Amino acid sequence: MSLITRRSLIAGGSAAAATLVSGCEPVAVSDVGWLRPILDFGQIMSMRAQRLLLAGQPLVREFTEADMSPEFPPNGTERPNGMAYFRHMRSNFADFRLTVDGMVRKPLSLTLDEVKAMPSRTQITMHNCDEGWSAIGQWTGVPLGHLLGTAELMPQARYIVFHCMDEMVRTADNSGFYYESIDLFDALHPQTIVAYGMNGKALPVAHGAPLRLRVERHVGYKHAKYVNRIEAVDRLTHIARGKGGFWEDRGFQWYGGL
Repeated sequence: MSLITRRSLIAGGSAAAATLVSGCEPVAVSDVGWLRPILDFGQIMSMRAQRLLLAGQPLVREFTEADMSPEFPPNGTERPNGMAYFRHMRSNFADFRLTVDGMVRKPLSLTLDEVKAMPSRTQITMHNCDEGWSAIGQWTGVPLGHLLGTAELMPQARYIVFHCMDEMVRTADNSGFYYESIDLFDALHPQTIVAYGMNGKALPVAHGAPLRLRVERHVGYKHAKYVNRIEAVDRLTHIARGKGGFWEDRGFQWYGGL
């Protein structure tokens, strides 16, 4: 059964819906089906308005080290289940490889050291969780645009999908693993990075080691953790349940722009 929570109202950008459903208690979509068109309309209008305002691709605010939060709660999974991730963690990700494939001319299979050897960016930004909290942290990683440029995107690519190692729901077809997606407008933004460092140290397991997405203009659930594959596609309908993300497949809004 799909759920709507506070995150869907924030991501949808619908003030009207927010006045109708408040708090963080989950509400079944089937119980409030009349809200779906309101949420969908809110998402479309929010996306169009923000894309117009952000047409010049401005940077989000970056902070100083003095602004960094003393505590930064982990969002979502804090450690994936299963032996595959446990073995990676025990070996300090020595055998880990990041795959970049799909609609690219030169598919990549990179070790963590090879990712770290690429041009990097460090930024101190505010994370806005869809559960209602925020924190400021420092992130270091390779710009996603550099990875996609190295792999040479094909002209028909429209979306970038992040496949993750945290299995949220056990399913026969492996559709229960966390995944997320963004379009090229956000993928090629200079502050969109695949991060391997946090606050001057290696990315902690609770925050998505060895790699996580930082897409700074979006709320927390868009920042995929435990990423091991980046796929360029022309559509989202053929992946899992076809809505572009694990939570989106369960009733949340695809566009999570702030």
